[in-house]
Amino acid sequence: MDSRIPKEERVASTAIANNNDPQRPFAVYNDEFLRIIGSNPTVSIVLEKDYEFAHEAPVYDPKEDAVYFCSNLLGLPDSNEQTITIHKAVRSPTGKWDCHHIQPDVAMCNGGINYGDDILFCSQGTMSKPGGIVKMSRAPPYKASTLVDGFLGRQFNSVNDLVVHHDGSIWFTDPMYGWEQGFRPKPRLPCQVYRFDPESGDIRVVADGFGRPNGLCFSPDEKIMYITDTDIIHGDGNFDETRPGTIYAFDVNFHSGSPFLSNRRVFAMAVRGAPDGIKCDTQGNVYSGCGDGVNVWGPNGTLLGKIELPGGVANFCFTRKGEMILLNEKMVWLAKIDDKVEGALLVAEQSRMAKTGQWR
Repeated sequence: MDSRIPKEERVASTAIANNNDPQRPFAVYNDEFLRIIGSNPTVSIVLEKDYEFAHEAPVYDPKEDAVYFCSNLLGLPDSNEQTITIHKAVRSPTGKWDCHHIQPDVAMCNGGINYGDDILFCSQGTMSKPGGIVKMSRAPPYKASTLVDGFLGRQFNSVNDLVVHHDGSIWFTDPMYGWEQGFRPKPRLPCQVYRFDPESGDIRVVADGFGRPNGLCFSPDEKIMYITDTDIIHGDGNFDETRPGTIYAFDVNFHSGSPFLSNRRVFAMAVRGAPDGIKCDTQGNVYSGCGDGVNVWGPNGTLLGKIELPGGVANFCFTRKGEMILLNEKMVWLAKIDDKVEGALLVAEQSRMAKTGQWR
């Protein structure tokens, strides 16, 4: 079911204070959202546990109809140490999801993305092990190897999320949440966004000036990059509502054959909490996991609507056409929307892999 938000409530403070209604999870702010969600949108719980097992790094494998994801920060029993676990959930032909824990060597996992027959994960690192970008095989025992673990001699802070450009370069964010949460040393770098070329080994800063850069994605044509700043949320759990909970847009321009980010501008601000994970559909609409669920904006920055869930959504991914997996900490939800909606990144990955004979 959906609920249309009257114009007068869209700007009223009481509209922001309303609690999410799980019986009416689709909030329509613009009629364009009706085309996105279709005539019979639904959300349903497909996995549930008694701890925060579903937080970040959702990666859909279309070959197995499976989703990989990781937990929130968890305490180890009888210990002061903390950990983050990685899970693989496979959908059966009957629609039932089977979830199990896998144990690749990825220290404090966070963001993830398909990478040919492998998966790239962000490793935030620990007090004794640097973070970076880790490549994991999909095949058991899920062998992992590090692609990059620092910037020209200095360790990253706690690498958070990543995306791959069609040229093969890996772009990623590096906030300081690991230090704030007590499992990383004091930062030696600003909170920045990087581009790493695995072919040449070149690494460089492509954007700075963030409080806590978090999610990032390209527009379908890769002419725009969207980067979220979750500076409103600190690693100790405190909120500072005077700080950004904002999505910034950048133009991707080429100079001397290399891409640069320019023309930084505010694209949107989350209504509640901070915009965490971010992705585009093939029409250029922008989706982000926020404190009240998944918020959706048109390419022009207009808020189109929200898929509201109690507790919000940290991250999500597109799966089959017209489907999304939403990570809601102790629950994983499946949203079914219009069957023409597809994730831009997933479509690009499938096209690229088909050309190389993978994912067949």
